[in-house]
Amino acid sequence: MHGFPAALTSFVGRAQAVAEVADQLERNRLVTVTGPGGAGKTRLAAEVAREVAGRFADGVWLAGLAAVREPAQVVAAVVAALGIRELPGIGAGGLPPAADAAGGSGPRAAAEALAHALARRQLLLVLDNCEHVIEAAAELCGRLLLGADDVRVLATSREPLRIAGEARFRLGPLTLPDPGDPAATAGSEAVELFADRAGRVDPGFRLDDQTGALVGRLVARLDGMPLAIELAAARTDSLGVAQLLDRIEDRFGLLADGDRLAEQRQRSLAATVQWSYQLLDERERRVFRAVSAFPGPFTLDGAEAVAGPTAGRALLRLVDCSLLVPPRVDPDGRSRYVMLETLRAYGAGLLIRASEDGEVAAALAAYAVQLAEEAAGGLETRTAEAASLRQLDAEDVTLRHALAWAMGHDQVTALRLAFAQAPWWQLRGRLTSQAPLLATAAGQLQAGSDAWCVARMWLGQAASQSADPATALDHFTAVRDALATSGHPGLLASCLSGRASSLLYLSRAAEAAADGGRSLELFRRAGSPGGEAMALACLSVAAWYAGDRDQAIELAHQAQRRPDEIPGSMARALSEIVTMVLTEAGDLAAADQACTTGLSWCREVGDLGNLVAQLWNRAVLDLREGRVADAAAHLHEQLQIAAQAGLRPSLLVGLDCCGCLCAATRRPAEAITVWAATSALAGPWPPPHGPWYREHRDELAAKAREGLEPAKVRTAAERGAAMSLATATEYALMLAAAVPVAEDSGLDVLSPRERELVTLVAQGHTDAQIATRLNISGRTVSSHLDRIRDKTGCRRRADLTRLALSTGLV
Repeated sequence: MHGFPAALTSFVGRAQAVAEVADQLERNRLVTVTGPGGAGKTRLAAEVAREVAGRFADGVWLAGLAAVREPAQVVAAVVAALGIRELPGIGAGGLPPAADAAGGSGPRAAAEALAHALARRQLLLVLDNCEHVIEAAAELCGRLLLGADDVRVLATSREPLRIAGEARFRLGPLTLPDPGDPAATAGSEAVELFADRAGRVDPGFRLDDQTGALVGRLVARLDGMPLAIELAAARTDSLGVAQLLDRIEDRFGLLADGDRLAEQRQRSLAATVQWSYQLLDERERRVFRAVSAFPGPFTLDGAEAVAGPTAGRALLRLVDCSLLVPPRVDPDGRSRYVMLETLRAYGAGLLIRASEDGEVAAALAAYAVQLAEEAAGGLETRTAEAASLRQLDAEDVTLRHALAWAMGHDQVTALRLAFAQAPWWQLRGRLTSQAPLLATAAGQLQAGSDAWCVARMWLGQAASQSADPATALDHFTAVRDALATSGHPGLLASCLSGRASSLLYLSRAAEAAADGGRSLELFRRAGSPGGEAMALACLSVAAWYAGDRDQAIELAHQAQRRPDEIPGSMARALSEIVTMVLTEAGDLAAADQACTTGLSWCREVGDLGNLVAQLWNRAVLDLREGRVADAAAHLHEQLQIAAQAGLRPSLLVGLDCCGCLCAATRRPAEAITVWAATSALAGPWPPPHGPWYREHRDELAAKAREGLEPAKVRTAAERGAAMSLATATEYALMLAAAVPVAEDSGLDVLSPRERELVTLVAQGHTDAQIATRLNISGRTVSSHLDRIRDKTGCRRRADLTRLALSTGLV
């Protein structure tokens, strides 16, 4: 090998990439490794060269072009690297004498002369850093392919040469930890590189559970790019991993002053990005700046919305120059480009310096409004609902970003975005988390206006999903009063339907029936089959609450007979209500059919709100028909989804059902504990159950108490009453999963203070809260918890919670 510097650091990862490039060189005479600055193209090429050196009788030669400033000097640089002292017909600077001053066909003639000189040699030429002299490098490679049959070229560049015979290998980032579990760093090339380089500057650096999780997050923020990771690791001794992660927003100021012997463009993160940016023309730079405003993947339509209708060609160039990741097809069938976070941060800085940030942000928000409103229209039809949901899911990051900007700069746009997304938020179980935003927006609107009514309607829905029917009723009542003299019968009908549901939760069945009847009349007058079906379902529930079994069944069947053009979200909600009524009334065959259909619909589109309701229905049906194992599985899934989505009412009914499951499986103490937790957490809002369910649960509770001594009943009840919602949910999940309690749980190896810490963790306290409560430092808490994890094998807080629950600490 000739011209390659000695490797002073280990080569980490990229084994698969080395093998693939070596294989491409076996089958092709020109292979170009492309990738963004700092991806490690040069180092990869050196490793490949070492791998394949034995194949070439005349060796492997490195010709670095980074220092070449003029395209006409490319051949001269290669001639010098190859050690060719005299090239026939070539004068000073690697050009034919007649062309030295005038140019003309000089570079081509020089390339042909070099090809002629290499015609009888068998070698691999590694042509490194071609991007800034790409035309001349392409000309040279083309001549070598035609005139030197036994010469192969491995080129590195931020964009391909784009000549006949070229095979390309796009070098991506190093592998990152699983985003779902960043602490699981095994197998991550990026973490391995950081640990290796950090250990060189700080011999005491070690990867453990705590530092591993921090390093996993840090390398992900750095896009898994080797140069950025090495620059960050070099700061470990002075900052530590935690502070590096805290300060990574200022990555260009932080990741500077690298290897003094490296090329200038490799000494800082900013320099390597600037090198690529300067290779663009002004139109391409403007598009690069504009699309850096996207916080995540974006489509060509999105790029044209923020950068102009001619942005398409510039995007192709940005992909070629490795400033954008090639588009991938997302689940909604649309292709989206991705910009690495480091490049996005650089572009955002340029956008501000060019005073273009406000204009581009407004264009992005306008695009988000158009996208969200079109998708919202699709949600109202069965044919387009699934596709619209997939599109909204794919654009989630962009929609969040646009809404956050609009809330501070353009209230009209913010409202349109919020209203367009509200149905999607509801389906995905996110409406309650967005309620503060909707409340802020409603507070700035004129009371009684159409927009104000819509905002209050959604706030009513959010309150219902937060187990706060009284607040929900206030919202719906305010809208009803505002619409009393307006010409919006459809909106008034929906409002009355929501109000009736709130009244049912408050056990005011007669008032609910009155509002439901008026809602039905208005929906019929407006010609809304979906609304009419929902009103009938609401009246069915009112009859069920009132104990009129026959009327409840009749109304439920009427609701089921509505036309098929009911929107999907309404059809799923209708199915859930009908299943509940039919189950309560004892028509189990019809309930089973409705539940099976409803579950299928919910899973198909990811309708979390109705899915958890149907899973509860299914668990109740399973218990009624003696399928205990099935009931446990469905209840476990219901609790998991409800907890993830923050659906408090669904959690409460799930906890209540878990008590029935425990009673049915002869676990009376656990049943009493869960029921006590449910009662304490529900407060003034008891889970809504009909006569059969209430009687059945009361009977099971009585049997559970009879099977225990009074002292044990009190202990079990007090244990449940002291649980937080999170703890009770974890307990119910454990019971539904039928997790056995091991005899050697590990609790016996803990000191009293360590048991106290486990108890506090299980009760939902943070490290800071524990430190305050015990009057110790946060570092001491962390140290204690590390020892507890080592002793018990419980690595996560959820594992510690299960330990506390299974051993009776909470």
